[in-house]
Amino acid sequence: MLLEVRHVTQYHYAAEVRESVMELWMQPQKGVRQRLVSFELELDPPAQLFSYADAFGNAVYHFDVPQPHDRLNILARSAVETQPTTPLPNALDTGEWDRLKSDFVRGENFDFLHHHGFAVETQALKAFVAETGIEQLRVRDPLSAVRELSTIIYQSFGYEAGVTDAESPIDLALKAKRGVCQDFAHIMIAICRSWGIPARYVSGYLFTDRKGGDRSDPDATHAWVEVFLPSLRWVGLDPTNNVEAGERHIAAAVGRDYNDVPPSRGVYKGEAESQLAVGVSVRRAKAALTEPEFIRVAQPSFSRAGRRRGPPGSLQYDQQQQQQQ
Repeated sequence: MLLEVRHVTQYHYAAEVRESVMELWMQPQKGVRQRLVSFELELDPPAQLFSYADAFGNAVYHFDVPQPHDRLNILARSAVETQPTTPLPNALDTGEWDRLKSDFVRGENFDFLHHHGFAVETQALKAFVAETGIEQLRVRDPLSAVRELSTIIYQSFGYEAGVTDAESPIDLALKAKRGVCQDFAHIMIAICRSWGIPARYVSGYLFTDRKGGDRSDPDATHAWVEVFLPSLRWVGLDPTNNVEAGERHIAAAVGRDYNDVPPSRGVYKGEAESQLAVGVSVRRAKAALTEPEFIRVAQPSFSRAGRRRGPPGSLQYDQQQQQQQ
């Protein structure tokens, strides 16, 4: 499937700011299942782009706008050819639990076995596990268990934007029984890690199929989960839409949680308040070329430079992309 992604991010400042420094996790990954045909970034005001690979192998772009400006526009265009995933078996043998305990597996996936950031085992999460009978899934093989876990999360939570935001802990979604893809991914990751299954957060895009039952917002970025099973390697599951990750999913970056891979983050120098507007379009390539541009305005997004948000020790900055939905 050949897909084109158009991702527009606009920062508006009430008055001129002196400088902006930004990092972007927007380039789709390259791999066997996903071929990156093209990727380009347009910046206004113009700035020199640099790139590096982060600790998880993601492509990160960064730039500095050193002159005064009252807006910052970022346009990312991608063309990606995706392949259908190999059908998974109906189940694995229960010996997969023992293989997950091997020193090699645990060493190779150390970062994705430990609770981190938003994906943590809180008392509210333990209560949710108890009331839904999730712990009983461990009598099954790991593949069957994570599939059923994804389904339970899908059935237990309503999809509703605005109930949580990019910085909300999972307890907020657990209490409200509502949220968006970011919340559902964090909840599933925390449970999988408590079972000893390596799990990672995937940030990217989805070619949404509303007629097929997708709940995801087609005008936003998306997030889902990948779990590591020794017999299959990384397996993608989307608890927001109760599907396995397939050719409609475009992965941009992987990390321990959202804080590792926000689509954009940065800081600016100045006293002005700011507002964030974002628009995302994922279409089949020919259709995408004729789609009109659209922007959705979010709530005021960040404060003046020097005031960082997020958990102590996190890498979250003042200028940050809206919540993945």
